Amino acid sequence: MAISFERLVSRNLVRFVSDELDLSGIKMSVNKFFKIAILGGFGILIFLSFFSLLIEGFNPGISAIVGILGAGGFEFSLYAILEYIIDKRKTFIEDLLPDYLQIASANMRSGVSLDKALISAARPDFKYFKDDVLLMAKQLYFGETMTNALLNLSNRYRSLQLKRTTRMMSEALRYGGGLADILNQISKDLRNQQIIQKEIGSQLLMYTIFIIFASVIGAPVLYALTNKMIGITDTIWSGILQQNPNGLSSITQVSSVSFLKPHPPTIQPSEYNLFSLIAIILISGISAFIVSGISNGAAIKGLKYLPIFILIGLVIFFVVSIALGGMFSNIGAA
Repeated sequence: MAISFERLVSRNLVRFVSDELDLSGIKMSVNKFFKIAILGGFGILIFLSFFSLLIEGFNPGISAIVGILGAGGFEFSLYAILEYIIDKRKTFIEDLLPDYLQIASANMRSGVSLDKALISAARPDFKYFKDDVLLMAKQLYFGETMTNALLNLSNRYRSLQLKRTTRMMSEALRYGGGLADILNQISKDLRNQQIIQKEIGSQLLMYTIFIIFASVIGAPVLYALTNKMIGITDTIWSGILQQNPNGLSSITQVSSVSFLKPHPPTIQPSEYNLFSLIAIILISGISAFIVSGISNGAAIKGLKYLPIFILIGLVIFFVVSIALGGMFSNIGAA
């Protein structure tokens, strides 16, 4: 008997995922998506928990936390991928919308009705938008009103520009007006808006460069330097404790009152090295979304920069660590 995974979650979540799949254009059932999410998350939870318990020697509590974090990361990745695809479709539509409206306006000036003008304006290079326009044509053929067909078309994308455009077209149909002139004017306004957005992005270029330098270059270098300093300190203290098994005596004032007793640092180099790697991954990943939000106006587009930023940050960390290790090799050997 097949398991209905969508019944294992709330109906609100099912509706939300269904809407996300529709907006992303992914031809997948909600049940199959939840099957991937639930089985994949559970598998990662079990694998990471046993891996950290058997290989790394963590206690059961920490191992369970590692597994939960891994499963949570998997679920978040699925959601982030959906949002990225939705935003990519939105960007694609908003980039071609001025051309589409201009072609439709030219068709209407030649004496063609609105529905035929919109259908004939859908060129093959419009990809999936052309398929949605043809679907709108089928709805019109089976008796759907133009207003509802335009509304259904706009609901397939998370684009405010498309929704506002279809709403203005519906109002023009309802109250009358020169649709050809309206479509042409909307096309011009959208082009001007795109130009302004590009100008704003170019003016914010310095902020983008600063964030990239601080997160992808500066932070890994500082973590590598601090990591090496802790390693050198640990090596020096190891030598001191070999010569003084009982530890160092307290530093006293003239009145023989204990003032300070030196002791080795409590942070181990391996612990700080793990902390550095986690911090670099988090800082580089967050900076990818920040840079995308500044330059493109949509933080989710940073998903495509995420692996690049993390890879560069880790490479710089290891390169600087190796370079510093060569410079201070004599101290380490001592």
